[in-house]
Amino acid sequence: MRLMCLNGWGGKLHDLLIPYLKASAPDVLCLQEVVHTPTADRTWLTYWHDGVELPQRANFFLEICRALPDHVAVFCPAAQGDLWDGETRYDSQWGLATFVRKSIPIIGQKQGFVHGEFSANGYGDHPRPRSAHAVRLFDFDKGHPVVIAHMHGLRNLDGKHDTAARLVQAQRLADLAKSVARDGDRMIVCGDFNVLPESRSFDILRAIGLADLVTTRGFEGTRTSHYRKSGRYADYMLVNAAVNVVSFDVIREPEVSDHCPLVLDFD
Repeated sequence: MRLMCLNGWGGKLHDLLIPYLKASAPDVLCLQEVVHTPTADRTWLTYWHDGVELPQRANFFLEICRALPDHVAVFCPAAQGDLWDGETRYDSQWGLATFVRKSIPIIGQKQGFVHGEFSANGYGDHPRPRSAHAVRLFDFDKGHPVVIAHMHGLRNLDGKHDTAARLVQAQRLADLAKSVARDGDRMIVCGDFNVLPESRSFDILRAIGLADLVTTRGFEGTRTSHYRKSGRYADYMLVNAAVNVVSFDVIREPEVSDHCPLVLDFD
């Protein structure tokens, strides 16, 4: 089975990302920073906040659905806020999504929040609500289940160091994954954690039997050239001992986001 985890950057590099996903067609895609604007008939909208201006694909979620027509899609919104087309405002939902090939049954799932609760009246100031999603899939090739969970971790304007809220989010992610799993299940936890490799978040995840593949296999960061700041780590993928890792890679080319896709082949 092939799993891809990626922060989609709101579809900013849409023209590169869509062909890449069509060609890659992973069995499971865990995608963060997903935009869903049901009332918009525009292709691009703009996000404005505190002097930050970012182009966003208005219906990024639906575009990924069309790129992966053989997948079941689950969108997990964290908040609804404003996106703009000139002076016209649109209500837009923002969160993460999971895409699972239709031939792979989802036999359990749970959506939750690792920080805060759903914000219906604007994105608000940081730290904003953060969602997570876990699925339990049945792997017919191997004859037993696998649990896959992902989150988009808190963004703090002063860096990626440990905070009390970040340690709480790690515990909530661990609890979410465990609540879907059964004894003996293979388990994979991934996402844009927004923490440093030395974070105590990994102590919490190690306590449920998970080990990170990014840092233990010598990858020097998960950011592309589109990310201009220091600190090259953000995204991680952890597995338990029941997962047989066939291959794992941090994809450098093509650059389809300011984050690198993480791709795991496992059985």
